[in-house]
Amino acid sequence: MGPRRPPTAETPVIRTARIDDPLARPLLDELRREYTERYGSLGDSELSSVPAAHFAPPDGLLLLLVLDGRPVAGGAYRRHDARTAEVKRMWTASDSRRRGHARTVLAALERAAARAGYTRMHLTTGPRQPEARALYLAAGYTPGFDPAADPETLGPLPFDKVLAPAAPEDAPAAPAVRARAGTATRAGRADR
Repeated sequence: MGPRRPPTAETPVIRTARIDDPLARPLLDELRREYTERYGSLGDSELSSVPAAHFAPPDGLLLLLVLDGRPVAGGAYRRHDARTAEVKRMWTASDSRRRGHARTVLAALERAAARAGYTRMHLTTGPRQPEARALYLAAGYTPGFDPAADPETLGPLPFDKVLAPAAPEDAPAAPAVRARAGTATRAGRADR
């Protein structure tokens, strides 16, 4: 196998970050604004409800998809229970939607969670987020609700997915090395 090409301006890069990383701020600010537009004050309380430490290794992780030096999508997981990671903070910048970025981030989160030893992903999304609902259904998540029902009558919409085992190249790293903030990958895979 030949040497890997360095990322170009058109190559999206997945990198780990902390919730308080300045690179994550534009996405989280837009997420807060849109949650507030869709849900009023409930949106702000949702974003404030989880301490930043929950999204840090070894139990959690935040990933950003960076294109041309700018974050265009991101997502995180935190520990839900010993075998389950909970997806949170999935977001795509409004000017970068419909390009598969969220699906790329979600797949990278799933691989990272499997490497961390999780066997299942869980999440809830709001009834006023039809694009999120469509993403999770398309990505193989099982709805914990009747998809034919009016989402507004259901409240938060739960989804679950059994994770594929980590591939040999994705075997868990030593805890001190696993998912260090600032580590960059291309297409969700570590550069080797």
